[in-house]
Amino acid sequence: MRLTIIGCSGSLPGPQSPASCYLVEADGFTLLIDLGSGALGPLQRYQDLHDIDAIFLSHLHPDHCFDLCGYWIVRTYYARPGQTKIPVYGPGGTADRMAQAYGLDPDPGMRETFDFQPHCLEPCDIGPFRVTTARMNHPIETYGFRVEHNGKVLAYSGDTGECDALVELARDADVFLCEACWYEQPDLPPDMHLTGRTAGEHAARAGAKKLVLTHLLPWNDAARTLTEAKASGFRGDIEIAQHGVSYDLG
Repeated sequence: MRLTIIGCSGSLPGPQSPASCYLVEADGFTLLIDLGSGALGPLQRYQDLHDIDAIFLSHLHPDHCFDLCGYWIVRTYYARPGQTKIPVYGPGGTADRMAQAYGLDPDPGMRETFDFQPHCLEPCDIGPFRVTTARMNHPIETYGFRVEHNGKVLAYSGDTGECDALVELARDADVFLCEACWYEQPDLPPDMHLTGRTAGEHAARAGAKKLVLTHLLPWNDAARTLTEAKASGFRGDIEIAQHGVSYDLG
């Protein structure tokens, strides 16, 4: 299983990275997790857009889903012969939300190109992957994912505040891709985002092997976030996510 960071900027594209987008590959199958603003262009450096097999959207904030609009153009007007719909798993109302984003009539919206499916909270098999989905702690309906293949585990937080479900999702993960949007400071809004410290605390509780901090705001200092995470008590490896970096989980 191979993870490639396409986008890791929080809330909007930054000068070094688009917003959230993660490419996961194994056995010739390609799973895309989130397709946030600015991600579709750089994605083409790493993947033929016609060879994506499934998409998982954590939630419907623009920095996690809005480049699905451009991808709809590709799959609709630059279709390959024999092309079939690909599944797009998302929160309730994903199909209507994406139609609204592009100014389409909701019927059919993008349904003739994508097979929109609601997230299932039971583990399910997608290609070679076993995917477990859990509800996260964010102001809108948001999910995190656990992706397993050949005994290796990738966990992804989506956007979330402190959340026991995230600890279980990341249990013994080989790579825990976790948001760390905020610095430690007084009076942070509750139930919205993690800091480097709280991301590290979740990783420690989960027993994850490697923590990769993502969804960092473009104006924040990644070195400060990393320092806060290293002070959390987590004893595994910690890195800052970077556009274009890949991880081979085995």
